[in-house]
Amino acid sequence: MTDDSILCLEEAEEGMKHSVEHLKKAFQKIRAGKASPSMLSGVLVDYYGSMTPIERTANISTPDARMIVIQPFDKSTIHEIEKAIMNSGLGFNPMNEGELLRINVPVLTEERRLELVKQAKAETEDTKIGIRNTRRQANDEAKKLEKEGISEDEVKQLLDEIQKITDKYTKIVDDYFEMKEKDILTV
Repeated sequence: MTDDSILCLEEAEEGMKHSVEHLKKAFQKIRAGKASPSMLSGVLVDYYGSMTPIERTANISTPDARMIVIQPFDKSTIHEIEKAIMNSGLGFNPMNEGELLRINVPVLTEERRLELVKQAKAETEDTKIGIRNTRRQANDEAKKLEKEGISEDEVKQLLDEIQKITDKYTKIVDDYFEMKEKDILTV
């Protein structure tokens, strides 16, 4: 294989790895009944006039499986942090205890579990679309290489390798979904 072909494969694999990493982060935000500080990742707090990730404004811990405790670095920002959590759409209602916030993570109902599985499935499909888009870009790049003088056999081999990488990452995504689904549905 030529250097251009190898570069094309490396770029395709890198793009697909990026899609899988994005899926992992998305799955961390889908709670499966156990409290976790990562449930609040993505919450932005109006911290002295700039939107700041909550983990940069407070210490977040989970003393047990049903509770998240948020202790602001600056006590005067507790109301802003509380407001950000309530407006985040996560369905949490923090209890303000003056110096810290407590969030009781409710037990998931069967209906809510099924909603979370649907959400995880949607994230999985979005990731697969990203992988297929990366494959399409790599295939286009391979076809350009053929126009630049690389042999037809080598382009065919390159397209086969791109498909193998695509299949590998699609299987990884399916495996992550199976694990997440099992995690969500386990009571």
